[in-house]
Formats: sequence, structure tokens, C-alpha cells
Amino acid sequence: MHIDMNAFFASVEQRSDPKLRNRPMAVGGSNHRGVILSPSYEARAFGVKTGMQYHEARKKCPDIVLVPASPGKYSSACKQLITIWERFTPLVELFSIDEAFLDVTGCESLMGDPLQIAIRLKNETWELMGLTCSVGIARNKLLAKLGSDMLKPDGIVLISPGDEQDVLEDLPVKELCGIGPSLTQQLSSMGIRTCGELGRASLAKLTARFGVLGERLRDMGLGMDDDPVVSRAEQDEEESKSVGHSMTLDQDCGDRAMIQRHLLQLSEKVGRRLRRGGYSGRTVTVTLRYSDFQTFTRQQRLHRPVDHGLDIFATASAILEGLSLEQPVRLVGVSVSGLQRQMDQVPLFTDERKRKFTAEAMDEINDRYGDFTVTWGTLADRYRHERVISPAWRPGGDREY
Repeated sequence: MHIDMNAFFASVEQRSDPKLRNRPMAVGGSNHRGVILSPSYEARAFGVKTGMQYHEARKKCPDIVLVPASPGKYSSACKQLITIWERFTPLVELFSIDEAFLDVTGCESLMGDPLQIAIRLKNETWELMGLTCSVGIARNKLLAKLGSDMLKPDGIVLISPGDEQDVLEDLPVKELCGIGPSLTQQLSSMGIRTCGELGRASLAKLTARFGVLGERLRDMGLGMDDDPVVSRAEQDEEESKSVGHSMTLDQDCGDRAMIQRHLLQLSEKVGRRLRRGGYSGRTVTVTLRYSDFQTFTRQQRLHRPVDHGLDIFATASAILEGLSLEQPVRLVGVSVSGLQRQMDQVPLFTDERKRKFTAEAMDEINDRYGDFTVTWGTLADRYRHERVISPAWRPGGDREY
């Protein structure tokens, strides 16, 4: 099953403030960003969409109420949702703060068939939290995610084994998770517009154009996906081997200075998580994804373990400087691996002591008042008006923020 909470941020705000209920409203980012993060369904009826600029939203809906984001509310609500989902199955994989995959194989004898399980899950979510969700049910994650998008809000879609090809035959390829506008355009230039056409496409032509991604694309057109649901315990075990953050940019970016700024932001978040967990690491990895979804990584091993954002950034920046960017970038990631437990000792040299104590003071303030309340001048404007939820947010441990 794929669970997708309906207009999650907006719904949480409406639940918290009765004055916002049944009226067009939206959760917004900072004044600097000026974009809609989550419009209510009342606002969507006027054409307001996620990512829309404030002035555009007001043109569509002059009476819209804009509410600043409250990450603490959303992370708390997500934790409550997980406790509900785990009553049905221990195999819960958090896909994002408002989405999850559930493997309910073997639960039928206790809870009924998958459709009955979905109905019970939706009812409990509404009764306990006052929130609605859409549920997709299928034999794999790709199709379950497709199903949850097909009937919103508050719907259930079951794609039964044997019905997949009928569902996919005339479905535009852009409806599949993982196929964005750039990839859609490239497939269209090859005469591939529907999933049926993608499934019948020549594998040789797809791999010649997209490399190893070509085989994955053909499988997607056939509705094939062998990616398992990974439980939270398994996720924690895997993620303990490294600490990283990535972010998909609002717009494809070819400006190196802007990409470096994102690297600094991500390096700071990685450093903070390392210190919170009591770790340091010797290998820094930078991940970039081009506009055509081609993804690659570059890494550098250090002579000593690091846990400070500026040290991580210095290495990440050096890696970027050594790259020739062939296309605009749509995703940037930074991670540190080769982890070891950090010895809690006072550095010998004065400059190192100052950096350590400064980082600890910044962590204490940001833990209390929100991410990037205190930050470096390069990032100050970006975070002057907002607190952010990490792209790698998890409801516990060193991934909490």
C-alpha cells in the first residue's frame, strides 16, 4: 500500500485552527521564497497549486489565507501517523513526511483483505487525528504509488494483479513516479508518450539513450518493480553507515555559486546530525543529478575524521570545483561515511577550541529555536523567515531535523 496524506501541511493547520476550516488557505514558505508549500483543497478549487508564487495564488484566489509553515506540528503529526500504520504491519517505509509504503502481505488472516485493511486504516486515521489520506493498493511500490494519485482526496484505488496492463496502456508516462518533465520530453522525442508504448519500446534504443536507466524505464512501462518495503529498523541500520542530506532544487540550476550555497546548507545539516549522534567521518561524497535525471557521485577520503559543517563544505566545494557540469543540476546531495564514534575531548589548539565551542553553541540555539536560527551569513537570508524540514527527515534519532 502507498499512503498519501491529503494536503498534509494545510490539513494539520486547519485541524489546529478551526477558523481555517472550510476556507481557502495555504501553508507558505518564507517571505524570501514566497511560494506555496501546501494549499488546502478549498484553495485548489480556485487553481492554487504547490510551488506557486504568492502573487499568483492571490490572483487565483484573492481571499486566500497564507499561514507560515510550522515544521514541529507536521513532524509530530507524522510520528502519530506512524504509530497508527504500525498497528497494521511492522513493514512501514516512510517515503516522505506525508507518505509511506506499507507491506501488508500476510496480514489478511487478522485484518481482512487489502481493501478492508485500507478502509480500517483510513477510518482510524480520521477518528484519531482528523486527517484524510488516499491509499493505493497493488503488488509493488510503483503501482501502489500510482494508485494513491488516481483518486484524490480521500480515495482508495486497488490495482489487482492482471489489471496492470489495462491501467498502464494509455496512461501518460509522466504519471509514473520518477518520470519528470525533462524525461517525459526526451521520451516523447522518441515517440513514447504512454506507459504502454514505453513497455513495448526497444530496450537497445532505451539503453543507448539513457544508459542503465533505460532498462529501469522499460520495466516501469511494464509495471514491474522489485524494490522491497524497508522497515524503519532496516532504514536506521542502513543509514547508520553514513549521514547525508539531499535536496531537489526548485529550478534546474547551472550557477556554480548557487550550487555551492546549497552545498554549504547541506554540509551544515550533515555536520549537525553527526555531532548530535556523536559521530565523525572520513569520506565526503557529493551527489548531483542533472535535469535529464542522470545521477552521479564523487567522493574524497580525508586524512582525519570531521564533524564540522565547514570542513565538510570545504571538501564538497573542492569536489564541485573539479567537475565539469554538462547540464543544469536538479538535485544536490552531501554525505559523510566511514563513521566512527567521536571522542568528547577539548581540542589542544585555541582556534580548534573556538570552532568546537561555537558549533556547540549554535547547535544548542538551533535545537531550541529551530534549524538555522543561527547560521553563517551566506545562508542567513534564506532562513531569516523560515524553519525547514530536512529532506532526510525521520521521526527519531539523529535524523529528527
